[in-house]
Parts: sequence; structure tokens; C-alpha cells
Amino acid sequence: MQPILPMEKYYGQFELVHAFYGAMPTGVSVSETGRIFVCFPKWGDNVQFTVAEIVEGELQPYPSLEVNLVKTRNISMSFVSVQSIVADGRGTLWVLDTGAPNFSEPIQGGAKLVAVDLSTNTIRRVYTFTEDVVLPTTYLNDVRLDFRVGRAGYAYITDSSSRGPGGIIVVDLENGNAIRRLNGTISTSPDPYFLPKVEGAILMNRNSDGSTFPFRLASDSLAISPDGKVLFYAPLTSRQLFSISTEALRDRRIHDINLSQYVQYWGEKGASDGMITGAKGTIYAGDYENNSIRKILPNGVMETIAHDPRILWPDTFSIGPDQYLYVIVNQLHRQARFHYGRDLREKPYSLLRMRIDEFPASTFS
Repeated sequence: MQPILPMEKYYGQFELVHAFYGAMPTGVSVSETGRIFVCFPKWGDNVQFTVAEIVEGELQPYPSLEVNLVKTRNISMSFVSVQSIVADGRGTLWVLDTGAPNFSEPIQGGAKLVAVDLSTNTIRRVYTFTEDVVLPTTYLNDVRLDFRVGRAGYAYITDSSSRGPGGIIVVDLENGNAIRRLNGTISTSPDPYFLPKVEGAILMNRNSDGSTFPFRLASDSLAISPDGKVLFYAPLTSRQLFSISTEALRDRRIHDINLSQYVQYWGEKGASDGMITGAKGTIYAGDYENNSIRKILPNGVMETIAHDPRILWPDTFSIGPDQYLYVIVNQLHRQARFHYGRDLREKPYSLLRMRIDEFPASTFS
């Protein structure tokens, strides 16, 4: 009789919210009324609509199919390739459009932040960017909001470029004025010594012609403290966590060359894609190398709250009014570009949730 050998332990209780059999999703956000929104950037899949709402178990283009159809003559009023969506807790869904299908150079006017009124399901305002803010190499990745500062609040956006400098874009929501901060600094750049390993294998770009090159992505993960005073962020290809005062980010009197003096280092948290903050100040972050989800307490103590082989690349997080943590699991590392042109993803992709007994961090007083 063969002995039963010890096995790796898995833990964390998940529920399946939705299974995706079409395009690969990246983003999820749950509104204050429990509505669930998801997005599908155009990375090569057949994306029929880049933003959707899950209604009675079905995907419906949001806010309409028309908005999801690219109109070159009115690019600012149509969604091109949306990477991230965030419901702000007070009736607005913020849509971050990369304007860059297949990681191309952003289409002029296509890279934008769009405010959609959830009560009328119509676009209320569009914020576009100047050429010194959105660069030819820019890939807009995630956004966090705070309405307690300025007359209309501020938005903070990560640039996770794979070909140029990373950075954080700060947007005054009153007038749309935006600036790049921490441009190309150590904290917003890929860790040059980091070698990601997923499912036991090194993750790198492997082209169909046999050529290879390292997988490098800049500032990606993003979370904001419950009081809006601290922004937490991390490059995608890194295990390090950083933070900075949002007041310093907004202060144009601090030249960008001096801004790194305000950056705080929190240590290793694991390599994460998605990250979010709860009302108690807890940071929730994925660990795509270890099929895990971690929480980081305000005092810096870290704890793994889920470890499960089904967590195949935890992407975006959202905390709902039901005190559940929602997470998109999309097998990003199995895409063809990492496997010599062979797509190893197995449908369905999934939207999972787990109870955390914590409400989302508020964006307003």
C-alpha cells in the first residue's frame, strides 16, 4: 500500500459570482447599491463590448452598446479599450479607457477617464489628457478617487507602461488639469531583479517566432487610505509595496525630481495585480505567484487570507456593500504571448467573492 504523502494546504472560502465564457475580463466594481460592473480590454479576444453590467446573471453592455462601439469622429464619447472601472460610492461609475488596444500607442483623445451617472446610465463628463501626461508609451491601468479635497475631488491613475516610464497621474476633477508624478522613479518602475514565477514556471514574453524577452510592467496596483491621505501603489513586476502622501502628489510646488523623498517603503507584499482598501484601513492585495490573497493591516502586519489553486491570477478587487471582497480571476499568465503563441487559458474565467466583514473605504466625508 502506497503511503499518503503530505500535500500543500489550501484555505479561504469562495463563492462563484459569475463565469465568463467569452472575452477575458480584467476589472470589476460593485456599486453602493450592489450593481456589479466588469470590463474587458481589447488584448486580442473577441471583445463585443469593453464595459458591461451583470444583470440577472447575464452580461449587458454598459451604459449602452452604442457607447461601446468605437466612433473615430467622436472618440472621446466612445469606449475604446477599458482596463479599469471604479464605482465611487456616491452614484458614479468611473471608467478608465486606455485608448490603446493590444497595448498600442494610445489613440489621440482615446485615453480618458469617464464619469457615468448610475442613476441615468449616461456619460456625465469626460476627462482627456495632454501629450505631456499621457505619453506614447502610456498604459492607463487603475484609478482611485477622493472627493474630500479640491472643489470636485481628485483622481489618481497608474501608468503601467511596459515600454516607457511608469508614473502616477493626478487629475483635478473640477477643471480636468492633470500632471504626471513620480515619472520613471524606482517606486513606479519594474523591479529589474524580479523574476516572476507562476504555476511553477518563469513568466516571460515568449513570441511565436521563438524569441523571448523579460516581462516588465510598471506601476499598476493602487489603493487609497480611508481618509484619502495616503496612496498605496506597486509595479506589477515587483513584490514591493510603496506609499506616498496624496497632499504631496497634488502639490505642484514640489518638483517631481524631489517627490521621491515623500515615498514610504512597506516591504514585500507578494507580486500583485489588484489591490484595494477597506473601511478599517486594511489593504487587500493579490499574490499572483502563489495563487493567494493577502491583507495588510495599517500597522504593516501581513496575513494570507486565501490560498487556492483556483486563484489563477487574481486581477482586480472590489469591496461591495455586502462586505464581500470580489476578485476577477482571469489566467492572465496563460495568454498566448507568454507561451510561443499558444493560448493556454481554460474557460471559464471567473468572478469570485469571499466574506471579509469590512465595508469599502469611503471616497467622501
